[in-house]
Amino acid sequence: MLVDDHSIVRDGIRLLLEQAEGLEIIDEANDGEETLDKLKIHQANTTLPVLILMDISLPGMSGIQTTQVISRLYKSVRVLMLSMHNNEDYILRSVEAGAYGYILKDSSSDEMIKAIRTIASGEKYYSSPVASIILSGYMQQLKKGSRHGRTERQSKLSNKEKEILQFLVDGMSSREIAEKLQLSVRTVDNHRANMMRRLQVRNAAELVRMAVEDKLI
Repeated sequence: MLVDDHSIVRDGIRLLLEQAEGLEIIDEANDGEETLDKLKIHQANTTLPVLILMDISLPGMSGIQTTQVISRLYKSVRVLMLSMHNNEDYILRSVEAGAYGYILKDSSSDEMIKAIRTIASGEKYYSSPVASIILSGYMQQLKKGSRHGRTERQSKLSNKEKEILQFLVDGMSSREIAEKLQLSVRTVDNHRANMMRRLQVRNAAELVRMAVEDKLI
C-alpha cells in the first residue's frame, strides 16, 4: 500500500514497483486518516497489506503518528518510511513508532525494492546513512543511561560513606580508616556493609572496583 499526499509521487512509485516480480500494490492513500480508514476495510475483507510504504510528511496526521497507530492496531502490517529527511529526530521517532525501516527519497529503485523485500520477510531495513544515525542515537542513550545510573548510585551514599569509600580505594584497612576518622572499627565495617548492600555488590573488592569504574567518589 502506498501512502503519499502527492499523486505524481505515488504514480512514479507504482510504475517502478509494478515492474518488480512478486510485488503487488493493493491500495493507495493521500494521508493518515485515509490510510486508517482503508485499513479497516481491508481488515474486514481479510486483505490487509503486508507492507505500507509511508511518506513521513503528510497533511493532518504525520506519517510517524499514523505508523504508531498502525503498529498498535495491525500487528501484521509493517511500515517502511520513505522520507526526504535525513534527520536524527525524524528517524528515531519513526523507529520508536514501530517502523520496520526507513529509506530516503533519493535512494535508488534497487534499494527501495530491496528494502520492501527485506521487510516483507520479517526483517528490518535502514539505508546506510540512516543506520549510522540510529546507531549514534542508541549510543547516546546508552551513555545517558550510564550517567544517570552513576548519579543514582552516588545518591545512595552519604558523605561519610563516600569518605570511607575513598580510603578503601586508597587501600586502607578498616582499622586504619577508624583511626583516621576517629571511629570504631565496628562502625567502619557497618558503613562498608551498608554500602555493599545498597550498591548490590558481594564483597569489598567489587565495592572498590565499582567506586573506581563508576567514579562514585
